[in-house]
Amino acid sequence: ITNLDDAQAAVEAGADLLGFNFYRKSVRYVEPATARSIVAQIRSGARVPQLIGVFVNAPLLEMQSILREVGLDQAQLHGDESVELVAQVQGFKALRPQSTEEAERQAKLYAVATEPALLIDAYRKGEYGGTGQVGDWSLAAQIARQYPILLAGGLTPDNVAEAIRQVRPWGVDVASGVESASGKKDAMKMKLFVASVQG
Repeated sequence: ITNLDDAQAAVEAGADLLGFNFYRKSVRYVEPATARSIVAQIRSGARVPQLIGVFVNAPLLEMQSILREVGLDQAQLHGDESVELVAQVQGFKALRPQSTEEAERQAKLYAVATEPALLIDAYRKGEYGGTGQVGDWSLAAQIARQYPILLAGGLTPDNVAEAIRQVRPWGVDVASGVESASGKKDAMKMKLFVASVQG
């Protein structure tokens, strides 16, 4: 989420979590002050989803400061963070495994006792997510049998129902699949996505 209109449209569509990206290299990067303003508006509404801060290799103190300043519920750590660092933040780790063996090994290390415990995303060399590339659903399904996961990676209104059928995740994560342009959400695509998920 990069602006208030998109945030409100996502809430109206029925989204249970809203993510704010604090990775400066991302096309979805949002300044903490902007995110704080959006969060304040969303928290004043009748229905308040979980509010998530997305970070990539950020220092611990920076993450803690942004989470507190913006008023977020959890962090989604999408970089090369250590197990020790993840343990010091209220949140969960995103994994981009290349094989089932790697996925199971990483999941055992990084899974937290929360929902979601992990996020499973598509692997793309040198990228930290948000690529629109569809992940390996059979690999994700293996991990979803053991942990409550968010499934990410190339999900759209057209394929999310099948992804849920195959993987049985705790939840799904979408960015580019509901955008009209990089960083700008499409209200109709969000409605269609949520309807597909709920169906």
